[in-house]
Amino acid sequence: MYTFSFNPYLAVIGDIKKSRKLHDRKEIQNKMQEVLTLVNKKYSQDIESDFMITLGDEFQGLLNNGNNIINIILEIEQKMGPVNIRFGIGIGEITTGINRKMPLGADGPAYHNARKVVEFIKNLENKQGTYETSIMISAQEDNDSLDSLLNVIFSLCSTIKKSWTARQREIISAYMECDYNQHKAAAKLGIKQSGVSRALLNADYYTYKNGMDKLSSILSKLNHPRLKAEGFGWRLEAD
Repeated sequence: MYTFSFNPYLAVIGDIKKSRKLHDRKEIQNKMQEVLTLVNKKYSQDIESDFMITLGDEFQGLLNNGNNIINIILEIEQKMGPVNIRFGIGIGEITTGINRKMPLGADGPAYHNARKVVEFIKNLENKQGTYETSIMISAQEDNDSLDSLLNVIFSLCSTIKKSWTARQREIISAYMECDYNQHKAAAKLGIKQSGVSRALLNADYYTYKNGMDKLSSILSKLNHPRLKAEGFGWRLEAD
């Protein structure tokens, strides 16, 4: 497990891949803002500073625990498809004040680590003969071994997901939206349940989900005492 001499935060930075080649960038930005607004509402208890678009093709948010970080990433990926996004997860301290509605005011190793791995993913994409991934994690202090292990799992899951056809993605998305119920997904898509089952098996979806569930289980152990924003400062709120 991760070990720290402090209570960590989890910073998330997302960056749209090949954004300059997209013809409908304004529409994608609007959709991204809608998705982030939904995430901020749905996962309000986990969020220390709201997810927000910070640059034209980038967004960030800050979490006070790891309970739903994988769910948040998967939900953003699902709702933004077929747009591809790089995700950097940084675990560490925040050395400035924290404002719930304005993430741009916060800084510290958590954000630095998230930025570092986003840039690392970009560099990987420009190299031949190396592995691929769309999500990476980096933690403060002496946690390199666990970082490496989790990043291997992220890479393997990313490789499985990259192999999905458009139809498999559609069926998997419906399956997730229907609370992982094959019959409901089949009804939504107007196909037989056996078609959903076959698509999930052919896509190696269960291997992918097992890997992401393991990552979620590990990260759910990370928690920070609840902090509430007061202007650009903060106070510790009693339980």
